[in-house]
Amino acid sequence: MSRIARAEAARISFATSCRLLLAIGGAASLAACAQSPVSRQKADLAGTSRQAAVERPHRVAALHPRPIMRSRGSDGDAKQTASHGVASFYSDTETASGEKFDKNELTAAHPSLPFGTKLRVTDTSSGRFVTVRVNDRGPYVRGRVVDISPSAAEALGMVDKGITNVRLDVVQ
Repeated sequence: MSRIARAEAARISFATSCRLLLAIGGAASLAACAQSPVSRQKADLAGTSRQAAVERPHRVAALHPRPIMRSRGSDGDAKQTASHGVASFYSDTETASGEKFDKNELTAAHPSLPFGTKLRVTDTSSGRFVTVRVNDRGPYVRGRVVDISPSAAEALGMVDKGITNVRLDVVQ
């Protein structure tokens, strides 16, 4: 190989090395910019307990498609109208209201009703009903309107089914 050919090969390999180094540097810069603080926060929440997941903001309207609303009767008194949807039952250690969960109490989790509200939950297929007290938030599954305690689920006869269609009426 002549001296000119060697110099030309060295110049080409130096230029190729510089281009490769610039490409790697550019890719590294873009990769660093791609990680926003929001994605880091989501990654931090992914490995946490259910308690942390409960504390995240959620869209109540998406979880409760047919909310219980107040309507004015002809006598001017406000009354509660019914809500229909799917109910499930759950067990937990602590509720959103701060009280300890007791599977033997007739309690429920509802996304928007105030704590202490009494609900009549009626199984639309069997006609069986139970009155529960709202002491938790949930359910966090799209399409479900209420989560009830295992004792309330037993009273409705839905333990084997897991979920059932219900009608909710505010009692108090």
